[in-house]
Amino acid sequence: MITKIYRVKGTFVMGDEYHDFTKEYKATCEGDVESKIYERFGSKHGITRNQISIDSIEEIAPEDVQDPIVKEIL
Repeated sequence: MITKIYRVKGTFVMGDEYHDFTKEYKATCEGDVESKIYERFGSKHGITRNQISIDSIEEIAPEDVQDPIVKEIL
């Protein structure tokens, strides 16, 4: 399987506030990335899927990666 790097942008609700997020993940397809977002935000912040809004999922080149953890695994 070929893995690609994706950048995800969106918002999530905690309490009465909306928070923007940008995350980068290495995955095989966009569906896997979407699942990871829901898993990690639900686990870390204790929120449900309907409190997370994914605005965009885009494939990026390895040289465009900004997340230091993702850079390390390349």
